[in-house]
This record gives sequence, C-alpha cells and structure tokens, in this order.
Amino acid sequence: MGADLRRADLSGANLEGADLRGADLTETSLSGANLSGANLFYANLRGADLTETDLSDANLDRVDFSWADLREANLTEADLSGANLSKADLTRANLTETDLHGAWLGGANLRETDLHGAWLGGAVLSGAALHGANLWKTDLGGAHLSDTNLSNANLTGANLSGANMMGADLKGANLSEAKLSRALRLSQHHKHKKPPTRLTA
Repeated sequence: MGADLRRADLSGANLEGADLRGADLTETSLSGANLSGANLFYANLRGADLTETDLSDANLDRVDFSWADLREANLTEADLSGANLSKADLTRANLTETDLHGAWLGGANLRETDLHGAWLGGAVLSGAALHGANLWKTDLGGAHLSDTNLSNANLTGANLSGANMMGADLKGANLSEAKLSRALRLSQHHKHKKPPTRLTA
C-alpha cells in the first residue's frame, strides 16, 4: 500500500522525482504541481485535479486517471502504458511521444490534444473525443477507435494498421500518408457508405 493522500491539496507542490508508487490520490488537487520524473506506478488518481500539472517523463504505468481533470497537463514522454484514462478530460494536454500502449481512454476528452509521435498500439479509445487533435506520426496500430470523434484531427503519417474504426467520425480529418492496411473501414462520414469491410494498403 502506498501513501494515503486522498483529497489532499498539493496544488503547486514540487514533487519532481517523488516515489508515489501505489499512492491513493483520489480527488486530490495537484493543479500546477511538478511531478516530472515521478514514479506513480499503480497509483490511484481517480477524479484528481491535474490541470496544468507537469507529468513529463513520469512513470504512470497502470495509474487510474478515470474522471481526472488533466486539461493542459504536460505528459511529454511519460509512460502511461496500461493506464486507465476513462472519462478523463485531457483537453489541450501535451502527450508528445507518450507511451499509451494498452491504455484505456474510452469516453475521454482529448480535444485539441497533442499526441504527436505517441504510441497507442492496442489502446481503447472507443467513444473518445479527439476533435482537432494532433496525431501526426502517432502509432495507433490495433487501437480500438469505434465511435471515436476524430473530426478535423491531424492524422498525417499516422499508423492505423489493424485499427477498429467502425463508426468513427473522420469528417475534415487529414489522413495524408496514413497507414490504413488491415484497418476496419472508416465511418460513413468519410468516403465509404457500405457495410463494414476491411481496407487494404
């Protein structure tokens, strides 16, 4: 068991490199805090306030961020593999080159989020909102994108091989140079209006 910091006020605190493995930070306020390089493996941050928080290069493997507020947070090069971000608000957050493989982002708000070069292989983004998100050269191979809002998103050079995109909204999205081999067909809002088929390279 880690530290019990439920509902604590740690806004603006300097926790750079801190060891918070397994800590319970449910509904804790960490707005504007510095958690760069911190180890939060398996911590519970459900419903926490992480607005404008620096989580760059942090170990966030298997962390529970469900319903957390991560608006404009800095998660550059953080390890979020297997993390639970269901229903989290990541509006305008920076997730450049972040490891999100196998993460759960169902119903999350990722509007205008920067995911340039991030790894989301096998991640679940069903029903997530990625309107206007930057997914340039993002790896979404095998990701679950059913009913995801990708309208006006930048998917230039993105890897969507084997991704499930049934019902996804790609209206106005930029898919130039994207890899779509073996991806389930795009939504009816983008090109095809036929029963589900598989795209070829």
